[in-house]
Amino acid sequence: MLGGMSSASREKTLILMRHAKAEEGPGKPDHDRELAARGRRDAKAAGKWLHAEGLVPDLVICSTAHRTRQTWEEACRGGAHTEFVEFRRSVYLGGSEQTLETVREDGGDTSTVLVVGHNPTMAQLTSLLTDGEGSREAHEALGQGFVTSGLAVLRYAGDWADLDLGSCELTRFHVSRGHDD
Repeated sequence: MLGGMSSASREKTLILMRHAKAEEGPGKPDHDRELAARGRRDAKAAGKWLHAEGLVPDLVICSTAHRTRQTWEEACRGGAHTEFVEFRRSVYLGGSEQTLETVREDGGDTSTVLVVGHNPTMAQLTSLLTDGEGSREAHEALGQGFVTSGLAVLRYAGDWADLDLGSCELTRFHVSRGHDD
């Protein structure tokens, strides 16, 4: 192997997260829609779950939409943490191919990347990348729908630049729901 890297050092985690519940925004541009009160609670719960599971992204790639930014902010209030957040319009505008390309380009040497995005892209990308591989329980949970505040945790061995369809395993699928404080 190049540079004597062990295969363990190539183990990567990709977390695909759908933004939390947003307000219904008649008359408001889609990009500007904000989180509903339930969405704020759910996003905070997602942050608690990420923290409890020891899932700490080296990089967060977040859609530029207001509701995705707020989702990550609330997740951080719940205990999630990262050093770097990049806001990418490609995750807002693009489908699964553009989002995949963004991860390939931005991933660099990081071991854990979390993408905060939208459906149907998050569901499609999860299905395309895992192609049924991984935990049956996680796939069954995903089969119920990639609902708001859903988190798909994928395992990948390789360089981000080589991330391709069918190259990951779905290890977990979790839906975060917060409670009224």
